Amino acid sequence: MGKEIGGDAFTADDFVRFGRRLGVETRHARAAYARGDFANTGTVAGFELEAWLVDDNFFPVPRNMAFLARMNNPLVVPELSRFNVELNGTPQRLFGTALSRLEGELTATWQQCLRVARDDAAALIAIGILPTLRESDLSPASMSPYRRYAMLNEQILTLRGGRPLTLDIVGIDSLSTTHTDVMLEAATTSFQVHLQTPASAAARTYNASMILAAPLVALAANSPFLFERALWHETRVPLFEQAVDCCDPGHPEHLRVTFGSGYLGTDPTACFAENLSSYAVLLPFEVPGPVGSYAHLRLHNGTIWRWNRLLIGFDDSGAPHLRVEQRVMPAGPSIIDMIANAAFYYGVVHMLASQTVAPEARIPFAVARDNFYRAARYGLQAPLVWFDGQRATAAELLARELLPMARVGLAQLDLAASDVERYLGVIAARLQSGQNGANWQLAHYAKYHDFFRLTADYLAHQRRLMPVHEWPI
Repeated sequence: MGKEIGGDAFTADDFVRFGRRLGVETRHARAAYARGDFANTGTVAGFELEAWLVDDNFFPVPRNMAFLARMNNPLVVPELSRFNVELNGTPQRLFGTALSRLEGELTATWQQCLRVARDDAAALIAIGILPTLRESDLSPASMSPYRRYAMLNEQILTLRGGRPLTLDIVGIDSLSTTHTDVMLEAATTSFQVHLQTPASAAARTYNASMILAAPLVALAANSPFLFERALWHETRVPLFEQAVDCCDPGHPEHLRVTFGSGYLGTDPTACFAENLSSYAVLLPFEVPGPVGSYAHLRLHNGTIWRWNRLLIGFDDSGAPHLRVEQRVMPAGPSIIDMIANAAFYYGVVHMLASQTVAPEARIPFAVARDNFYRAARYGLQAPLVWFDGQRATAAELLARELLPMARVGLAQLDLAASDVERYLGVIAARLQSGQNGANWQLAHYAKYHDFFRLTADYLAHQRRLMPVHEWPI
């Protein structure tokens, strides 16, 4: 989905040809994994950060094309809407000072973005859902001018038989509305963390990532408001799931945005076979190249947004590798908060994936899934069911078990001790204060009842690079 596609319309033959090639590539990937052709060395970290362009009144400003032209930075690319952009990090081998290198590069890119935006009387803000967002901002007129987005919108509505998309969220308050396009998706901005693993560890890492999704989304929650309603602590979750819902109403398990249908077994490429059998093709664009480039498999996989997604990439030698994309964390509140969240994730998922008894044998998939939605709704105070039926709030579980686990995991990965202390110290302080991004926003609005002041204060604190536990209200 990150690359532009050509053509003006799709024909029935396009779907047939794409489906045939998709089947060939899926079978090739499974055979290649069985032969041991996927890279089986090293761990590599990376990220994608989605952000908003806003004007002096803190409304979204749809000028990303001009902004990107002035940026002229390959790490900063377009997103679905004209008021969003995506910042990427250069992948880093996960050892030594990898975490501080990720932070340093992101800080430099972010500061460049702020300077370029300022030249156009705009600002950049990293926040899960912009509190000042209006429903009228999410119209086709605000869609970035790329064919892939227009075609995606067209195909989703076609699969829905022209039925409008219905948004129905019950949380602190409730919200119900309908849209005739997929632009609701543009309201959900994320900090997506990547972890390339040895192929032999991919399934265990993926399953561990699913189990960790609940406490991780509680820890990082930063999206409590949508259209001036307080909903879930991480409202991105129900919003994104409903924004691109094109499944048959009789088969909710085939939602395009989903927690998934189960843990992976010994062959992680089984998820690509599930993609082939369970999900209609949305963008049947033929891509030249050998079967082993997996171009059609990767394009199809890019239109299925599991909260944890397995991806195929290629290393410098051209060998295919597998990596997990952890998608549950929102953008913001600050750069150090996001890198700290990534550090926590890398440390804990390493420990979970390397346990003698697989964690997925100790917590049923349905329990992990229910945990995730409770954590997204209630944040740090969400009641979770953990291994062997243990019960605790997300905050208790994070402080008592997972933060110490993260420290051991990062040490085992040979991360610099100074980095471990810096980033996990931020997590510890956040847990001690009980103030993540969602709780700060909810407390700020409860005090001032002003979404514009909330956004202004949030942006000021973010620009100072302050971790959220230090933000005054």
